[in-house]
Amino acid sequence: MEGEQAVLRPGRRPLTTHDLLGELALDLFVERGFDSTTVEDIAREAGIGRRTFFRYYASKNDVVWGDFDTGLAVLRSRLAAAPPDQPVFEALVESVLAFNGLDDAAEAVHRRRMELILHVPALQAHSTLRYASWRAVVAEFVAARRLEHPQDAVPQLVAHTLLAATVAGYEQWLIRPHSSLPCLLEASLRRLGRGLGDLDR
Repeated sequence: MEGEQAVLRPGRRPLTTHDLLGELALDLFVERGFDSTTVEDIAREAGIGRRTFFRYYASKNDVVWGDFDTGLAVLRSRLAAAPPDQPVFEALVESVLAFNGLDDAAEAVHRRRMELILHVPALQAHSTLRYASWRAVVAEFVAARRLEHPQDAVPQLVAHTLLAATVAGYEQWLIRPHSSLPCLLEASLRRLGRGLGDLDR
């Protein structure tokens, strides 16, 4: 495979799609531990070469986040399309819930993903960069609606606390296996909204 030695497990076809490769890697991380699983391990299990792995993911850390950048672009577009007369916080709640939406078939994979993101120390530095990108999208929207700069106090306060409320919702979801993620996220966001007050002023 382009000069690489790809080793297939018996009966397994090579996995060469972004989502399938990601799911296999998540399974390995859960089974063997994130630190103990190498890119070579993932490629071997997938029946592909190391270079092929890097066509889909820039690093082992990026596998855990899936196609985060695409989701972030959708979040930005959704916020930009919010009706001008829709209250700022309502637009944020709707968009954040949509950003975190998933169908039943994806729930198990997403649960494994979030367990790793929130609880594996080796991922924390990488997560910080991802969180910063997410907060920037929120701050840009709030600032635009308030005619402020994204680095001003209120846009930054909203971005940081909105992320905290979302993470809190996820933590509750992880410790309550049969709970509803959308309900927990919305409850957490609504509580935050009562504390922030009217962002449209």
